[in-house]
Amino acid sequence: MTDDKSLRQHLVALLKGGNAHATFDAAVKDFPAKHYGKRPRGAAHSPWEVLEHLRIAQWDILEFSRNAKHVSPKFPDGYWPKTPAPADATAWTKSVGSFRADLKAMVALAENESVDLLARIPHGEGQTILREVLVLADHNAYHLGELLLLRRLLGAWK
Repeated sequence: MTDDKSLRQHLVALLKGGNAHATFDAAVKDFPAKHYGKRPRGAAHSPWEVLEHLRIAQWDILEFSRNAKHVSPKFPDGYWPKTPAPADATAWTKSVGSFRADLKAMVALAENESVDLLARIPHGEGQTILREVLVLADHNAYHLGELLLLRRLLGAWK
């Protein structure tokens, strides 16, 4: 693409959230540790399961986008934690930090003007960086909404 600065700015805004939906930071801010592993009645997942799923899927999309040797987890089990609760609060904090770092890396990839957003990823099957950014933003928005709903059902959201 020739002058795609505006597109890149829109993609970054979409990744960061805050326009039509809550940001990741808002969704996890002051999340009560006592609720990390709870599945509200009727919910398929706990907040921990959703957080880890977000982290794992985002990491996978990022690594696929930049690393030809990356091997994705086995679908679907490899994209979800094995337990509904983290081992401890440190595991939650580490997952949040990893999510933030990988999001920052994907934003940097989208901002990098030397990256052709429309070029096919050489090790892919027709995917482009543009597609991967859009898939990631869509996936994150969906599961951040799920995380906020879980907070509401658990009485941990205003």
